Amino acid sequence: MGSKKLRIALVNQRYGEEVNGGSEYYTKKLAEHLKMLYDVEVLTTKAMDYMTWRDYYDRDTEVINGVTVRRFSVTRRRSFPAMKVFWLLRKCLPFGKAFWEELWMDAQGPYCPGLIRYLETHKDDYAVIIFVTYLYYQTVRGVPAAADRAVLLPTAHDEPYVYMNIFRQTFGLPRGLIYLTPEEKSFVETHFPVSDKPNCVTGAGVDLPELVDNARFREKYRIRSEYLIYVGRIEPGKGCKEMFELFRRYKSARPGSDLKLVLMGKSIMDIPQSEDIVPLGFVSEEDKFDGICGAQALWLPSQFESLSIVVLEALSLGVPVIVNGKCEVLKGHCARSQAGFWYQSGDEAAAAIDAVLRIEDRERISEKARQYIAENYQWDAIVGKIGRLIDDLDLNA
Repeated sequence: MGSKKLRIALVNQRYGEEVNGGSEYYTKKLAEHLKMLYDVEVLTTKAMDYMTWRDYYDRDTEVINGVTVRRFSVTRRRSFPAMKVFWLLRKCLPFGKAFWEELWMDAQGPYCPGLIRYLETHKDDYAVIIFVTYLYYQTVRGVPAAADRAVLLPTAHDEPYVYMNIFRQTFGLPRGLIYLTPEEKSFVETHFPVSDKPNCVTGAGVDLPELVDNARFREKYRIRSEYLIYVGRIEPGKGCKEMFELFRRYKSARPGSDLKLVLMGKSIMDIPQSEDIVPLGFVSEEDKFDGICGAQALWLPSQFESLSIVVLEALSLGVPVIVNGKCEVLKGHCARSQAGFWYQSGDEAAAAIDAVLRIEDRERISEKARQYIAENYQWDAIVGKIGRLIDDLDLNA
């Protein structure tokens, strides 16, 4: 197992108590658990809002829950005109053309050359530097700057960007890889020549609060009906537009139903005005778990997920899930746990909703869900796997 004296770094585009995002949340939890074995630092930007990358945090260095966080300014913010160019590039990018891919990468951001300079001059201060998520500037530019210390945790899935040539170096240079699911490992090794690199499949642990109280949640938000729940960024890219359409179609076909769809998370799209759709905005961790535990099911409509911590949280609470069947990772969770339903059409989505509402032995489904988490997603086992990977790397080579 790794020595407590080893100093390691985790690199992510955003980090902080106020940050809402899957890879960001995972990085924070991983750092806080790895600190039990290592001297852990996080290298990140001063941004909180991924739409603009505008600097939000003032301090260059701070300590959050025992983890030292080094922040670097984003020197090229996204303005409204720049955003229009970015979205145009994203839609029309002629993949394979190096010039356009480089331009797209800088527009994607967060553009923080100070972080890259720090990696170039301080990489040898760390035994290992773990880059979390492949898609952003700090990983694409940072991995080459610290290749002999780099481990990539790609959070990769089948999406258009992963096929860009610019990412072949991102996957090819690191000393090792950390995957979140067997499906991610299979996908990456199919599309990149990395199967000979040291690697491990870890997942994410689930930290539940000591007290979870759905009655407290219902009273606070005055929710009396049965409900499905969505937790995360509310945006078209997460499948939310389709989810709203499917839910409204479901409700219109069942005029007597009082089922609600409760939304938790920041919205960057218009939410349909309906008494059956209840947007709560960004909520506390207490409210999140209180809300999930009383839902008939958690609904995750995203087609592109590399793990989904919120699905793991729902299953850990014994709550079944409804997921987009086009995502192999989410289908995998459902199949292995036997506590979820997936769909690929409107009729299948309606059938999935009906199925969760008609579960006769809900306790049996809940037990299967909890058992799946207990056997596969505990932080002690995850930290142990990463520790063994670090030990297996020849850091002096």
